[in-house]
Formats: sequence, C-alpha cells, structure tokens
Amino acid sequence: MEEKRLLTPCVGLILSLCTVLATQTTSAPHPVPITQPCSFFTGKSCEECLRNVSCFWCTTNNTCLAYPVRSILPPSSLCAMSAARWGACWINFEALIISMGVIAGAILLGIIICCCYCCYCRKGSNSRMDAEEENLIRERERRQHEAQQRKNERTVKHNEIRKKYDKDP
Repeated sequence: MEEKRLLTPCVGLILSLCTVLATQTTSAPHPVPITQPCSFFTGKSCEECLRNVSCFWCTTNNTCLAYPVRSILPPSSLCAMSAARWGACWINFEALIISMGVIAGAILLGIIICCCYCCYCRKGSNSRMDAEEENLIRERERRQHEAQQRKNERTVKHNEIRKKYDKDP
C-alpha cells in the first residue's frame, strides 16, 4: 500500500511528460534529409526550408540559412532570434528556447519534488517500521515471560503432586 502511494506521483509525472513530448513530436513536420544546400530554398516557403534539419528560416528577408552548428544559437548578424524559425514554422526560435527552458525546468522540478516526497515518505515509513518492530519485540518478550510463568506454575504443581504422593522431586 505504501509503495503504491510513492509510485503514483512518479508514474503520473512520467505519463504527463511522455504525453507532452509525444504531442510536440507528432505536430512537427517530419524532416527528410535533403542533399541540396540551404540557400537553394531562399525565396521559397518556410516549410520547404525546414524539411532540411540543418537549415533555419529567417522571416525578415525570407531566406533559408544553414544553421551554425559551431555556435549553439544563431548569431543576430544572421537573423534576429524573434524572426528565426527552426524545427517548426509556427514558432520562432526565441519562443522555442523559452518553452524548452520552461519544460526542462518543470521536468527538473518534478523530479526534485518526487525525490523529496519519496525520501520524506521513506523516512516516515522507517520510523513506523522501527516502532512496529519495537512493539513486536515487546510482544515476543511478554509472551516468553508468560510462557516461563506457566512453566514455573506447572513445575510447582508437579512438585506438590510428587510431595503429596511421597515421590522425590
């Protein structure tokens, strides 16, 4: 019962994260490896440009540029982050970075909360187990004491019977 209480929040968190990730991956267009350079798609549509995963689209001048792999973020000299599109045409790069940060923070916060909750419950569970173990030890000692008393009473009774019939104990 205790394990189910600990497991339920973690399972719920994992399922919700899987749902969010599945929703994001199914709504994005499937990138197809294209051998043509990114500049080939300049002047065409954003969707055509983003089919090549190594390209990003700049909406200010409708250009398709090669994503600068050496730098994590594209420099503002190429295109402003609010005008850059990568992965999906409906979200700009700036919003994509912010939303990824929020999702990563929520995941990290959820993991930390689950860990703290599990540690707290385990601590409470250990103290309850210790108290229960102490009760069992006391109960066992009480039963042993009662058994010893009954044994002593039987011995006294048997000795009285032996005495009554003149038999040596």
